[in-house]
Amino acid sequence: MDSSYKKWYLPYTPDNQYSKRVAYFSMEFAVDQPLKIYSGGLGFLAGSHMRSAYELKQNLIGIGMLWKYGYYDQVRDEEGFMRPQFVRKNYPYLIDTGIKVTVEVNKHPVHVKAFCLPCETFNSVPIYLLSTDLPENDHLARTITERLYDGNTLTRIAQQIVLGVGGAKVVEALGGTDIYHMNESHALPLVFHLYQKFGKSVDAVKEKFVFTTHTPEKAGNEEHNIHDLDNLSFFGNLTLDEVRSITGMHGDTFGHTPAALHLAKIANGVSQMHAEVSIDMWKAYPGICNIIGITNAQNYTYWADKSMYEALSRNDSAYILLRKREKKLDAFRIVADQCGKLFDPNVFTIVWARRFAGYKRADLLLRDLDRMEAFLNNPDFPVQIIWAGKPYPLDEHGISIFNHLVEYSRNRKNVAVLTGYELHLSRKLKEAADVWLNTPRITREASGTSGMTAAMNGAVSVSIPDGWIPEFAKNGHNCFITPVTDHHLPITDQDDIDYENFMSLFNDTILPMYYKNPNQWAEIMKNALRDVIPMFDSGRMAREYYERMYNL
Repeated sequence: MDSSYKKWYLPYTPDNQYSKRVAYFSMEFAVDQPLKIYSGGLGFLAGSHMRSAYELKQNLIGIGMLWKYGYYDQVRDEEGFMRPQFVRKNYPYLIDTGIKVTVEVNKHPVHVKAFCLPCETFNSVPIYLLSTDLPENDHLARTITERLYDGNTLTRIAQQIVLGVGGAKVVEALGGTDIYHMNESHALPLVFHLYQKFGKSVDAVKEKFVFTTHTPEKAGNEEHNIHDLDNLSFFGNLTLDEVRSITGMHGDTFGHTPAALHLAKIANGVSQMHAEVSIDMWKAYPGICNIIGITNAQNYTYWADKSMYEALSRNDSAYILLRKREKKLDAFRIVADQCGKLFDPNVFTIVWARRFAGYKRADLLLRDLDRMEAFLNNPDFPVQIIWAGKPYPLDEHGISIFNHLVEYSRNRKNVAVLTGYELHLSRKLKEAADVWLNTPRITREASGTSGMTAAMNGAVSVSIPDGWIPEFAKNGHNCFITPVTDHHLPITDQDDIDYENFMSLFNDTILPMYYKNPNQWAEIMKNALRDVIPMFDSGRMAREYYERMYNL
C-alpha cells in the first residue's frame, strides 16, 4: 500500500491552463498491452487521452474498472474458428491504495476497492481501477468486476453502479474534483449520486458534469425498464418521480444517453460529423444540453513510427518505402505463426482490423465471390489481405462473420485472418498495412480512430467518408475515399453501391499507382504522415476538452 495514492496525487505541478481537477470515468482503458481492461475503440481513445494528459501535465485522473478476466482472450478451436477464452489476469504493478468504499446494488451493500496504475508505469496520468473481488463480498458481488461488458444484463447494470457511484466515492476519498467527465454513459449512476450529494440541485450537477457520447448505434445507447433499474438501486435513494423530473424520462423505458445529455453542462460527439448526427438523434428530447464536436485523436508518442517521421523531415521517400517493407516482414511473422502463410513484403497489403460489429461490414469485399477471386489472383497487381478484430463474445452474428472469413481464407495463400486483436497486434498491422481499409455504413461510424494511428505508421486509408475521415481526407492526396452513399437507401442497396465503389477504386486507381508509380504512392504516404499531425494527435484533443468543456 502506498499512502501517496490515498490523496489526489500527480508527480508534477499541473500546468496553469490545466489546473482544474478532472476525474475521467470510463468503463475501459487501453493504455498498454499488458493491462487488458479494454475491448476496442472506446478504450483505445481513453488510453491515448490519459497518455496525452500526462504529457501536457494536466490535473486529471482516470477512474475505471479492474476486470478480473479482462474482455476475453481471442483464441481458436480445433478447426481454427474463433473461441472466446476467459483467463484470470494478474497485474502486480498496480498499487493497492487502501481506499475502500461501499455502494448499494439491489438494496445490498457491495464493497469496492481502488487500485492505482501509477504514472510512471505506462506514462499516463494515474488511473484508479475498481474491484469488487474482495473477501468481504458475497460470491455474486465478487463477480461484478469479472468481465468487461458482461453478457448478463443485471451484472452489467451492477458494473455501472460500481463505476459511477463507487468511482465518485473514490474521487471523494482522494479529495474531490472540479469536473466529472463521463466517457460514454456506462457510469450514469454517478449523476444520481452527485444530485443527492449536492442537495438535490440539478444546477449543481450541471456545473460539474460533462459527457462524451460515442456512438449512434442503438446497442451503444442503452435502454432499460426504469422499474428494473430502480429495483437494482441504479438511482440510489431517489424516488422514480424525482428521477423522471430531473432526466425527462417519463415513460417506462429509461434511455441512458438522453438522461446524461439532460444533466450535463455540455456534451460532445467524437467527430464533427458525429456531433451533427447526435444533435439530430436526440433533438426530440426536451432539455438536452449543447452537443459540440471534439474529434477523437490518438497519442503520437505511443503510436507513431518515429523513424518514418525523421525520414519525412528530410523528404526521404526511399527510406519510408524501405521502412514499410521492414515492418511488413516483422508483422508477417505473426501471419506465418498463426496461419502458416508466408506473405510477401513486396506485395500490396490490405488490412481490415477493428471491432467486428455488423455496421462495420468486415466481409464487404466478399459481396461478389467471382470478382473477389479475380482480384486476389491478378498476376499484374498481386494483393494480400489481412483481417483481424474481436466480435463481442456473445455476438453470434459477428462471430459468424469472423468464422466465415476464416473459412474463406483457409486455402488461399494471400488471405489471412488473425486472432488476438489488442494493442500489440494493432500496432503491428498498422506498421504492415499499405492500405488501412474502413468500410462502415455511412453515418454509423462515430469516429473510427484506427485510421489515425495507421496514418502515423505510413498506411494509406481507403475509406467511406464517415467519422473523422471528412476532417482529414484530401482524396488522392493523403488517402482515398469513396463517394457518399445515400444512407436513407435500403441497407442492401448501400452495400451494393459501396462494394462497387471500393472495387473500382482498388482496380482502377490504387493498384496501378502502387505498382506502376511507387514515387507517387510514397508521396501519398508522406502526405498522410504529415496531415495526421497535429490535428489527430490526442494532445490536441486533451487541450480542447479543457478549453471547450472543463474551463467553461
